[in-house]
Amino acid sequence: MRVLMNTHPTAFFVPGGGEVQLLKTREHLEALGARVDLFDPWHPEVERYDVVHMFSTFGGASSFHEHVRRRGVPQVLSPILWLGGDVSPFPMDEIARIFALVDAVLPNSVAEQRAFETRLGVQGVRYHVVPNGIEATDAEGPGAEAFRAKHDLGEFVLCVGNVEPRKNQHGLALACRRLGLPLALVGAVRDPAYLEACLRDGGRSVRHLGAFEHGSELLRSAYQACTVHALVSEFETPGLATLEAAVLGARVVSTVHGSAPEYLGDGADYVDTDVDAIAAGLERALARPAPGESLRRRILASHTWPHAARAVLDAYEAVLAGRP
Repeated sequence: MRVLMNTHPTAFFVPGGGEVQLLKTREHLEALGARVDLFDPWHPEVERYDVVHMFSTFGGASSFHEHVRRRGVPQVLSPILWLGGDVSPFPMDEIARIFALVDAVLPNSVAEQRAFETRLGVQGVRYHVVPNGIEATDAEGPGAEAFRAKHDLGEFVLCVGNVEPRKNQHGLALACRRLGLPLALVGAVRDPAYLEACLRDGGRSVRHLGAFEHGSELLRSAYQACTVHALVSEFETPGLATLEAAVLGARVVSTVHGSAPEYLGDGADYVDTDVDAIAAGLERALARPAPGESLRRRILASHTWPHAARAVLDAYEAVLAGRP
């Protein structure tokens, strides 16, 4: 099978979880025997492929989907989008149009699918739930010492994610300052002014350690060294860093907005995005024992990239079987 993947034009300026999802899906589809190419706008020869797979839903993308549709090539969409809350920032009419153009939509959870069904009301959409994942090697921690040798923070809260308003590091910084907890931010900076506000308003409790390479020993060591990992974003589907932290034994605090509860069940503390809720969630996490082996087994049993790639390939095959 020949697959062409695409995403929004600025995706890899500051890559995050969505870009990891694309690259890991590609890697593990190729391990299953598929040939997967990345879209080249200078040579848009979509007719050479069995399936075109778009990652992300964004304003202006309908033009691309319309071109593919006119050429008669099956296409699937991984939206990487949560419509469970305020939808005013999103081009809802265009998103509905895109859902009507593609042959299948691949949400990361049942909750995400239900949000699409409720908010968009597009009839006849074929959904195939594809879980987000981790590498099995992400569960092999090098120990906390590698991180502590570079950053001696004592007991601290860790937040791994690109620094931007959607990730709500500012609210987390205020909650940590209130509780007297050091906060380490790890991630590339998408909004420098936002990082400045986090550092200013969080005071001496906040440190930005820069971006660590995804899957690196230092990142895995940071998950093991932290007292709590917190990802309290406006939404997550479910947040790869939350899965990575949980599988390495960290206590995790996650936003309630998105699909994290579907992945982690009672293995995490869930919070709203305001400072009071975040502070209360951190206190609950600190009072509970670290996650046991059952959460680790749960993640490795169904939320790895090989599982995700198999589900994607099944979706491709279902789409092709349903077309002339």
